[in-house]
Amino acid sequence: MILQFGLILLFLAVGEFIVWLTGIPVPSSIIGMLLLASSLKAGIVKPRHVERLSNFLVHNLGFFFVPAGVGLMNCLGLISAEWLPIVVASVGSTVVIIAVTGWVHRIVRKSFSRHRGAAEAKGDVERQVL
Repeated sequence: MILQFGLILLFLAVGEFIVWLTGIPVPSSIIGMLLLASSLKAGIVKPRHVERLSNFLVHNLGFFFVPAGVGLMNCLGLISAEWLPIVVASVGSTVVIIAVTGWVHRIVRKSFSRHRGAAEAKGDVERQVL
């Protein structure tokens, strides 16, 4: 499990190095996670190399929200004074996210159905030739 932890930390460190080197405004943890996911997809890192630790982290995910909850409780005065803009921003952004997600989903489905239809038509032509 310590080796799995070291492997995950290695990807985090590489992400941190990339951010330091390039100065891009993306969190190093996101870059490290993308690199790890890419390495898993490419077969460079096998799932068994990180599976036990990742299962442990996912099962205990709630503990990672404790610091954010405590920080939120420290800001209750500010939240109570500005509750209306917070609620409006939360509801508005949720509506926008749902609308954009639906729109993108519809575009992707149309693209895939056109691509599949063209592939099936090509397969029919090839079958007719043979």
